[in-house]
Amino acid sequence: LDTLLLWLGALLTASGVMFFFAYNWDDLGRFTRFALIEGVLVVALLAVWRLGLDKLSGKAALMMAAVFVGVLLALVGQTYQTGADTYELFAVWSVLILPWALLARFDALWMFWLLLVNVAILLYYETFGGIFGILFGVEQMLWLLFVINTGALLVWEWMVSRGQSQRRSIRWMTRLLATVSGGLITALAILGVIGEGQWGGLLAPLVWVGWMACAYYWYLKVELDVYVLAIGVLSAIAVVSTTLGRLVFDSGLDDAGGMLLVSLCVIGLSAMGALWLRGVVNEVQT
Repeated sequence: LDTLLLWLGALLTASGVMFFFAYNWDDLGRFTRFALIEGVLVVALLAVWRLGLDKLSGKAALMMAAVFVGVLLALVGQTYQTGADTYELFAVWSVLILPWALLARFDALWMFWLLLVNVAILLYYETFGGIFGILFGVEQMLWLLFVINTGALLVWEWMVSRGQSQRRSIRWMTRLLATVSGGLITALAILGVIGEGQWGGLLAPLVWVGWMACAYYWYLKVELDVYVLAIGVLSAIAVVSTTLGRLVFDSGLDDAGGMLLVSLCVIGLSAMGALWLRGVVNEVQT
């Protein structure tokens, strides 16, 4: 309960600061705006210094300071109308709080930093459609996000395997990263199956098979995590059902019969996946 109230208080305080500026924008002068946001940022940093990063309250104060940095950057952009693209705000934001993330070694702050990187990439592609002026499609953006988030997952698991036992009980970060990574490669594999993927549509399904094999080995044999295994089952159902649907409709079968066959496939795979996961859980309990 103490932890819940602490994070709710930090979240509501940060939200209150942002909405205060939004509601009173016309009534506040330029210097008043900057004085207020810089003041709350300094207060948050003083709280970090006073509480220390070993305490959860100090880490919560540092998270609030990281949020206030973004508010300050947004305030600069709105006040001076620099004409910068939106992605630059999130990119600069992630760069500025990176030293804090390195010093604090706080899981939630690292996840917040990774979220900013992902948002910056999405907005960059939305603005320019590629990297360095080279136009790319949605598939290339998904590949880049997959590489970044899968790399983050690999780094995290490497840190866990280094013997940091206190991290073994914190599975939420592993599960979140695995969900994002698995979701991205599943989407890419589906694009390849339906014929909208590039490189002949074969690269994404092959990488998906490799991802599934690695996830199966690691999260069943090395570091058991039923949630990640369930994510793999859901991914397999999606890709296999899409493949079957492609084969059925390409064969000229009528729509009603094809949909019935795919539906039965989804039901069957779901039942098999549930039975397998139950078997894994029962084996662990025994």
